[in-house]
Amino acid sequence: MGDLSLSTIANIAEIIGAGSIITGLIFGWFQIRHFRAQQRDAVAINLMQTFYSDDLAEAIALLQPLPDGVRLDELRSLGNEYVKAAITITTSFETMGLLVFKGIATMDLVLDLAGGIVTTMTRRLRVFQSDMRETQQQPSWGEWFEWLGNQVEQIKHEDAPAHVKHRNTPNEASH
Repeated sequence: MGDLSLSTIANIAEIIGAGSIITGLIFGWFQIRHFRAQQRDAVAINLMQTFYSDDLAEAIALLQPLPDGVRLDELRSLGNEYVKAAITITTSFETMGLLVFKGIATMDLVLDLAGGIVTTMTRRLRVFQSDMRETQQQPSWGEWFEWLGNQVEQIKHEDAPAHVKHRNTPNEASH
């Protein structure tokens, strides 16, 4: 071992250096994957907390009995709490729509958490949103809620509800 030349030692050092770089890259790749999984979980938790909001629950309960395509004037005639409920729903789902579009939350997550509610409230508030855009002179008012609603309606139209689709599927925790 004492007869190692300088070039042999340099070659060994290069091999060790390359191995260190490869090990670092692999470790970094695993760290990024772990970070992304944590980020997805955090988004899922935040979205779920949205549905535990008393304001959102009250807004949905208030607007649920109304017909599809309710107008801003109709909501105003029912009382300010109806307009506030429509705005609460719009802004809550507006945020979800943007998160899905930007890839921060997945469409599957939103579908599983609120697909039916998004579909129903989109139909219910479509004309209200149009009225608000006109009244506020703001064509982008509720744009991500509308985008999300259109996407969810299309998917829900093509897919069976979870209680039907997964009727004979054990839950993931049992695997």
